[in-house]
Amino acid sequence: MVWLAAGSVLSAALIGVWVGRAVWLGMLGPLLVVSATWVLTERIYRTNPERLTSMMVSAFAAKLVFFGAYVGLAIGVLGVQPVPFAASFAGYFIALHMIEALLLKRLFV
Repeated sequence: MVWLAAGSVLSAALIGVWVGRAVWLGMLGPLLVVSATWVLTERIYRTNPERLTSMMVSAFAAKLVFFGAYVGLAIGVLGVQPVPFAASFAGYFIALHMIEALLLKRLFV
């Protein structure tokens, strides 16, 4: 997870110079969620693999609620610019979840 966080922070720092804090907020939510989900997934797979599917379903539901609240908070309360935030959020969301899927594939091999 360290290299995942380092890559995300470095890319947000580079892009954020031109765009501002919207990029940071667009990166932070997906990074926190993917990191937490991966740590939990790996721990459960190592200790009790038959619980993994139910945990992933529960995590999916929690992600739906979290991301809805996170986007509402960022745009509605913090007032970040919607377009850079949405572009950053979507880009990091897709990229980080793809990496999580590849890590999951590697875990099962």
